[in-house]
Amino acid sequence: MDATHRQRWLGVAIVIGVLYGFVGIVFALPSNDVRIWRLAAWIVCGALYVVHIGLENFRYGNRALAAASHIAAAVAVGGFVLASAATIHKALAGSPAPYWRFLLALIAWPMITATPAFVVALLASLMLWRLRQAD
Repeated sequence: MDATHRQRWLGVAIVIGVLYGFVGIVFALPSNDVRIWRLAAWIVCGALYVVHIGLENFRYGNRALAAASHIAAAVAVGGFVLASAATIHKALAGSPAPYWRFLLALIAWPMITATPAFVVALLASLMLWRLRQAD
């Protein structure tokens, strides 16, 4: 893998991950119609996820394992952004929860979100690969 290819996937993963975090933070701000905003955040993030799967498989032509790893990395970045925002909010606004829980979230949220994202992306990439081979 050359340096240009490595930088491309890493840059895409970081940008998409930051977008996941941005959507999670911004869509949580409105205090009215909370369920609708949460659903909208899920839809937007789902669309980002599908676009990322398409990029990795069709535009970049990565193998299933590499594509799933790149996609999981983006989701982990998004989980880290959300955990960071929660930690900053705890520091600024205060919360009855112990501070160590927020520090633990900086590690746990990326792992908790990236694991299922990896599995689903791997299955989707394998299915797309099978469909391309059938043509």
